[in-house]
Amino acid sequence: MATNGNGTHTEAEIGVIVSRTEEFIEKNTKKIIYGVVAIAVVVGAFVGFNYAYLVPQEKKANAAMFKGEQYFAQDSFALALNGNGADYLGFEAIIDDYGTTDAANLAKAYAGICYFKLGDTKKALDLLKSYDGSDKMIAPSVTGLIGDCLVNEGKVKDGIGYFEKAASQADNEVISPVYLKKAGLAYESLNQPKDAVKAYTTIKEKYFNSLEAADIDKYIARASAK
Repeated sequence: MATNGNGTHTEAEIGVIVSRTEEFIEKNTKKIIYGVVAIAVVVGAFVGFNYAYLVPQEKKANAAMFKGEQYFAQDSFALALNGNGADYLGFEAIIDDYGTTDAANLAKAYAGICYFKLGDTKKALDLLKSYDGSDKMIAPSVTGLIGDCLVNEGKVKDGIGYFEKAASQADNEVISPVYLKKAGLAYESLNQPKDAVKAYTTIKEKYFNSLEAADIDKYIARASAK
C-alpha cells in the first residue's frame, strides 16, 4: 500500500483499512462470536474446576496433613508415612489421593524425610526429587537431604553438589552453613582439602553469626594442614 512522503498512510488509505476491517467483521460476525464464546467457555471451565474441585481438594489435603505433621514432629516416621489405620491416611496416601494439591507436594518432602530416617535411601531420593517448591527454608533443606542420601549411597561427589546447591538456595545463617560444613567434610573425605577450606572459610566470612561458625577455625586448620 502506498504511503505519503514521510512514510505514513494517508487519511484515504486509513479509511480503506477501516472499511475493510468493518467488512471483515460483518462477514465473520458469527465466527468471531463463536470464538469469543469458546474462549469464555474454556476460561469458565477452568475457573469452575478450580473452585469446584481444586479448592475443596486442597482443604481436604491440608486437613489430612495435620495428623501426619504431629506424628512427624514426634519422630513417629512410620506412622507419619503409612497412617495409623484409623483417622489418619499417611503421607503416601495423601500424595496418591490429592496429587494435584500443594499439600500433596509438601507431603512428598515429608515422606522423603521419613524414608530417609527409616533407612530407605532409594525411596527417599525418589520422593525428595519429585518435590517441587521454592520456599526458602523447605526447598534448600530438601536439596540438602538429597545430598545426604547420595553420600549414604557412596556417591559423595554428587552429594557435594547438592550440599552446595542447598547452601546457595537458602543463603541464610540457619541452613547455608550446615550444608557448607557437610560439603567441607565430604571434600575432606575425598582428599580435596583446598575445596574443604573454601567451604569452611565461606562459613567463617559470610555466616559468622551461625552456630557452625563458632568452631569453624579448627576445621579450617585441619583441612589446611593436609
